[in-house]
Amino acid sequence: MHDVAIGQDILDRVMARRGRVHLFDSLDPAETALVVIDMQNFFCAPGAPAEVAEAREIVPAINQLASEMRQLGGLVIWVTWVMNGTETTSDWQAFLDHFLGDPEKIGVAKELLKPGGHGTEVWQDLQVEPGDVYVPKNRYSALINGASGLERLLRSASIRNLLLAGTKTNVCVESTGRDAMMLDFNVVVVADCCATSLDREHLATLETFIQQFGDVMTKDEVVATMRRKQN
Repeated sequence: MHDVAIGQDILDRVMARRGRVHLFDSLDPAETALVVIDMQNFFCAPGAPAEVAEAREIVPAINQLASEMRQLGGLVIWVTWVMNGTETTSDWQAFLDHFLGDPEKIGVAKELLKPGGHGTEVWQDLQVEPGDVYVPKNRYSALINGASGLERLLRSASIRNLLLAGTKTNVCVESTGRDAMMLDFNVVVVADCCATSLDREHLATLETFIQQFGDVMTKDEVVATMRRKQN
């Protein structure tokens, strides 16, 4: 788990701008979803093509927060990266061509990330319950137009608040969070439930996000904020 803290200079800037560090005094669990992003074999399994070893370290924290969400009446959503296509095409071919490039790596990614592929399965140590929802996506952001059905799901469930967890903090979590804010959702990045490859990458996202896109809290702070609404 990343052992970092948002710099005091950043917090001072936030205070000067809006007069408080945290945006939300309370969050109604009935209007809140925990969105867990890309905690799947392709990123979490040892030796996986896109392994983020740090992602395995946040599993207990995600399980705890998901359990609290269910008890409080919130929604738990598992978002995973899935690619559709054929041997010669993909619904995100530009990514494969520009960021993988090597034909052998592209072939492995397509096989692991095809619908039902081993790489798309939620990591084995995560506790998924029958009432949870699964949403596939095919872009970094689950909320960019055409990437998934996440926005429609959230709107139909009257969800206003998103708690973001998963990997990578600075790629799919951050991309989804930015789009969520610009779609007028209230967004919290749950710092100890997110992971990426390096501490400085993780911290850069937290420091950017709290200034411009939403809030940053720990899982315990988030739970306390939701419980405050019920009291």
